[in-house]
Amino acid sequence: MNIDSVNWKILQLLQRNARMSVSAIGREIGITSPAVAERIRKMEDAGILIGYKAEISHIESGHQLKAIITLRAFMGRLKPFLEKVHDFSEVLNCYRITGNENIFMEVVLFDQFHLEEFIDKLITYGETKTHIVLSTVIENAPIRTRKEDRKKKSE
Repeated sequence: MNIDSVNWKILQLLQRNARMSVSAIGREIGITSPAVAERIRKMEDAGILIGYKAEISHIESGHQLKAIITLRAFMGRLKPFLEKVHDFSEVLNCYRITGNENIFMEVVLFDQFHLEEFIDKLITYGETKTHIVLSTVIENAPIRTRKEDRKKKSE
């Protein structure tokens, strides 16, 4: 599916606010609500627009720590880890990566005791490195068109 300039405008608005109404999007970009709804449906069907979500503050939900944990799996322990990681409620995002480590995880934890318990679960699978997040610099940045990216770089 071709992502034309109108579709990109719709995607930009939805990335800023996924709850924006179809009629508000239409007013913003100058097309009818049915046309917006049809374009959104087509982008969903094509797998371009893959979901909508609520963003929750980890601090306000009682999770005092956010951390990045990398795991270098022991021989024969990567596959069991990949099966088990889905059961860890602490994990927000988990990526299988190249390099010295096999896994990169973003986690939220209630406190340092919870972190210790979580690391104890992980060390049966491999060596871990933990990085505590102090503050967020960029989070959930929108995906841009190549033209927008070049324009931003030239500014």
